[in-house]
Amino acid sequence: MTTEATLPATSTAPTARRLWTRARGITLAVVLILAAAVAMAAVRSTTRHGALDPRSADPYGSRAVAQLLAQRGVSTRVVTTLDAARAATGPDSTLLVAAPDLLTPGQQTRLHRAAAASGGRTVLVAAGSPSVERLAPGVTADPANSGQSTLEPDCTLPEARRAGSADTGGIRYTTTHLDADSCYPSARLATLLRIPAASGGGDTVVLGAPDILYNHRLDEQGNASLALQLLGSRPHLVWYLPSLSDASATDTDEQKNFLDLLPSGWLWGTLQLFFAAVLAAFWRARRFGPLVPEGLPVAIRASETAEGRARLYRKANARDRAAAALRSATRTRLAPLAGVPAARAHTPEALLPALSAHLTGDVQALHSLLFGPPPGDDAALIALTDQLDALEREVRRS
Repeated sequence: MTTEATLPATSTAPTARRLWTRARGITLAVVLILAAAVAMAAVRSTTRHGALDPRSADPYGSRAVAQLLAQRGVSTRVVTTLDAARAATGPDSTLLVAAPDLLTPGQQTRLHRAAAASGGRTVLVAAGSPSVERLAPGVTADPANSGQSTLEPDCTLPEARRAGSADTGGIRYTTTHLDADSCYPSARLATLLRIPAASGGGDTVVLGAPDILYNHRLDEQGNASLALQLLGSRPHLVWYLPSLSDASATDTDEQKNFLDLLPSGWLWGTLQLFFAAVLAAFWRARRFGPLVPEGLPVAIRASETAEGRARLYRKANARDRAAAALRSATRTRLAPLAGVPAARAHTPEALLPALSAHLTGDVQALHSLLFGPPPGDDAALIALTDQLDALEREVRRS
């Protein structure tokens, strides 16, 4: 018996159109995400350009404060390195640190030593934990921010009493210094602290929010009065804007691992991607429970049904089910040709002897063809299809 394939093999390689049909949804989603990210970055970069920079006239800049201080005889000098900030400190100067959290622990320690020995004033703007603990020992930042922006002074500090209500709501602080001035409380925790130095006549001011220094907020509440009094107590103001290019940021005595080098926002971003992946997995997963058969609402051609089922088998990589369907259909068509009842068409003991009477060949090969194991790959499945077609043609000719 000859059961070799006589029909040309069918190609199963995916076409470019099929690949595009499968990937266009994911591609569109990626393009939309990238476009949204670029748009958000552009909006944020435009809105926050020059934040807390005394040379910037943008809404979040601080040029208005610097100009008002200049009218009162206070000079403003902008520095971007730790060495310049340390060298500029003195009893006749105020050192404002615009972003204390950007400093490394080593920079914070060295800056505190220089400021404590200078005898001048140090103003820390929105210092979080643990930067405030190094720059102002004895002060702790509360994890929860204040729920409101405008607060009342509620303290005896002259600068705060003269300014009145101000937009200091932000980070809240607690301190162990008994002689500290705790002002603008929110839920009994201060958003402005003034801590006198142990010696030398200097002090440290911890400000919970930068709003009173912004150009677009300076004319609201008592923001201008409070900012001018805090920054204008001495004739010189050193405005320290920490820079990533500062050579002192490379601390040779600190050992950082990979996680320390990642920004804090990446943790939340990774967590969001994880939940998105879990939701996508549930969305793309197979439905739980058995399949429920449903009647077709319209008549569909047999060729379309067969092609649709074949595509489903191929997408699920179900070669075993496809091979079983092909063999079952072939046995069903061969049984009446060999004189076997339809009820016993799938019984090897009844079908194989009847087919052997019409063919000349190895019965064992016939058994492997009609009742054998599933093919191992797509090529073997196509070869099986061709062999079943050749067998059926041979039976019909006999």
